[in-house]
Amino acid sequence: MSDTFIVGADMIKFGRYPDSSPFELAADAALLALDDASLTIQDVQAVFAGSTFNSASMVAQRMLQLIGQTGAPCFNVSNACAAGATAVRQAILAVKSGEYDVVLAVGAEKNPRGLMGGALTDGPPPEGLFGSVAPPSFFAEAGMIHVNRYGTTIEQIAQVAVKNHHHSTMNPKAAYQIETPLEEVLASEMIAWPLTKLMCSPNVDGAAAVIIVSEKKAREMGMGRAVRIRGSALVSDPFEPRTPDMFDPNTVARLGAAKAYEQAGLGPEDLDMVELHDCFAVAELLHYENLGLCADGEAARLIDSGETALGGRLPVNVSGGLLAKGHPIGATGVANIVEIVYHLRGEAGARQVEGARIGLAHVLGFASVAACGVHILEKA
Repeated sequence: MSDTFIVGADMIKFGRYPDSSPFELAADAALLALDDASLTIQDVQAVFAGSTFNSASMVAQRMLQLIGQTGAPCFNVSNACAAGATAVRQAILAVKSGEYDVVLAVGAEKNPRGLMGGALTDGPPPEGLFGSVAPPSFFAEAGMIHVNRYGTTIEQIAQVAVKNHHHSTMNPKAAYQIETPLEEVLASEMIAWPLTKLMCSPNVDGAAAVIIVSEKKAREMGMGRAVRIRGSALVSDPFEPRTPDMFDPNTVARLGAAKAYEQAGLGPEDLDMVELHDCFAVAELLHYENLGLCADGEAARLIDSGETALGGRLPVNVSGGLLAKGHPIGATGVANIVEIVYHLRGEAGARQVEGARIGLAHVLGFASVAACGVHILEKA
């Protein structure tokens, strides 16, 4: 099958939009991406929308009510935090099939307030009785396993938040654009040991969109700002006997990364930048290893060395990551891809990763079972 390309990509500023519906947020992001591609909604042959809390409301169709009901087929998907990445992957496959030349993929979310996951309503689950099903708790558990195995310190975990909040000060579309010194991160409210409030991604609204086209269409439009999709993987967690880790965010991420690298014909050594799913500070450290950015047990060394900071060997989450940019569940997977596109085009402003040619976007949807999306993009 021929290659696919992103020719339009953009997102709204993440934050709280009390007076806007998720469909309005999706419409705003879609129009931005269309403008970026110099296309209109009449050029779009199919629409793919990812949302978790709003997915039952036919986000794609309701978005089209606001920007143009063309009769194009609409596909709405829900896959926890991987919903947006799932919409993008389905859009890619639709173009690769040859049925469409121009498709729109959007992720949008109006997050409910309060702790994600919430309280159990159907009694205790058959698995996962160790700890809690609330995301801060099971990521805290995974983090403490890493601490016990490899000697990772709480300060090293907190440094992820320091780094990503610093990056956010250069991203006008991040929800929070503030510095958070190490002492402030450690002293903030404890949510689930060892994760303090500033080590947790903020609950916000948002939307992001990309225009995906066939190689033929990309060449017709001109390849100057096109971004090639080298790899696109979506996986669920394979069965394995449960261990004290219980909710395991690692195995599924490793599987997704392996499939994406294989498809792209690349490895982690070829990457110039990464936008990964730092829903909690400890998740970034875990995913350094899961994505093969370093050997097992070496994640703390990577954060200490400054290699994953802007200007380092392999910058990670220069957008500010979920920790500072915010985490509107269904929009996150698309937003991570949009950020990579900015850099490969050389359009990321003060946070530009110089010379970036290949980037990886990763997202993990997790609620005792998992979905992981990994996309590898290349400057055309």
